[in-house]
Amino acid sequence: MQTATRPREPLETPRAAGVAGIVFALLLAAAMVLIRLGIPQGADAVSTQRADPAQRGAVHAALLLVPFAGICFLWFAGAVRAHVGEGEDRFMATVFLGSGLVFTAMMFGAAAAASAVLDTAHPAGTSPSRPVWDYGQHLAYSLMIGYAMRMAAVFTCSTSVIGHRLGILPRWLSVLGLLVTVILLFVATSVPWSELVFPAWSLLLSVYIVAVSFRRSPAGTPAP
Repeated sequence: MQTATRPREPLETPRAAGVAGIVFALLLAAAMVLIRLGIPQGADAVSTQRADPAQRGAVHAALLLVPFAGICFLWFAGAVRAHVGEGEDRFMATVFLGSGLVFTAMMFGAAAAASAVLDTAHPAGTSPSRPVWDYGQHLAYSLMIGYAMRMAAVFTCSTSVIGHRLGILPRWLSVLGLLVTVILLFVATSVPWSELVFPAWSLLLSVYIVAVSFRRSPAGTPAP
């Protein structure tokens, strides 16, 4: 006797992947705010004041949030690629994936390096020396705000271009993404708090993807 086998249905991207983008945006924004509060004078400024415990605490809290933000970002990138579908361009998809992976690696590297510097040179209950504190804050600030944001700009640009070419993103969201790209490339390192445009854009994109998923039926066709 032969048993009939049912054809496999393609797996659908869970809505949780889109929700992960919202969580990523909130975690990254919180980490950036804490870094700004912990290093208010920027990476290249020279301060003669003693390292403040509240500032050290803010930097440590930001470093604790970074790994969870990176994990959620990978789910977010997967949700964006699933939203693009099979019509993605290989060139732009390669840039999209590459910039996203490098961005995640740089976030993890910044958190690990800065945490190692601060923890090994600053045992519990003691104050770090000024040169060590300056090096730690410079490393965390430069990697997170400087280099990682450049990769975030490439990720934002490639996503916006793909969304515009395939017509899967509203025009205003694609244009906003290109504007965010310019800000991250040329403004973020010199204008305080401007790097927050990336988590803000990621939040809008994630909300849009989740909203689109709720407008579809379980079979993947538009709901009546």
